Formats: sequence, structure tokens, C-alpha cells
Amino acid sequence: MNQAFTVKHFMSAAPVTFAPEENVLDAITKLVRNRISGAPVMDAQGSLIGILSERDCLRVTVTAAYHGDWGRPVREYMSTEVQTVEADMGVVELAERFLSEPFRRYPVVENNRLIGLISRRDILRALLQLRSSTSQ
Repeated sequence: MNQAFTVKHFMSAAPVTFAPEENVLDAITKLVRNRISGAPVMDAQGSLIGILSERDCLRVTVTAAYHGDWGRPVREYMSTEVQTVEADMGVVELAERFLSEPFRRYPVVENNRLIGLISRRDILRALLQLRSSTSQ
């Protein structure tokens, strides 16, 4: 596969992010409005401290159903063990990783700073672009 087919060429460079103190219902609204399945959680210094996924948000439903508690902060629901990928990783290598791990998206880092987010759908887009570039 062509060297140009790296994560940095297919990632979302300006992903939706959340603050840990943000109300989880506001975060869910952003996920739904933006039609995304999760987003990084950043602290006040811009460091990646977690990720909030649809799966994490399902816990809100259970909590609200049993306890009537709707207004908790994102930090109480986010996953804190975040797996990341480097911007120069090849898309085929990442596709293999998606096949072996349950994640639907990864934060993309460069020099330990968040620079984007890449999803399974982005990898499929790369596949289609590769196909169209090789069939010409």
C-alpha cells in the first residue's frame, strides 16, 4: 500500500472533544448531533485523559432509570485507559488492529499531543480511495 495511506491522511483533524466536568447529557447530545460514536476527553491543559463512547453513555441510561440521576459529569462515565495511535501508522496496520481489538475509534497523537481521531469508517474511506487510485 502506498506510503500516503497513513492515519494522518484519513483522520478527523478537528474532532469533537469533551471536558471532564461537562455534563454527560450535553456530551451525549454532541455525539448524537455529530453522528459520532465517541470522543476524546481533554483536561484544562489540553492533555488527553479519557474517551467517552456510546457504550460509556449507555451507563447513563441505566443510572437514570434506576436512580433518576441525569446530571453527572463526563469524568464519571469516561474510559480512562485510552489506546492511541501514531499519525504515521499505516492504515492497513490500523485495520488489522481494529480487527483484533473492540475499539471503534482511536485518538491520534503526535509527540504525545492529540492531533485527531480515526475511526473504522475512516479506514474504509481509505480503502475506497486506494481502490479508485489503483483502478485508473
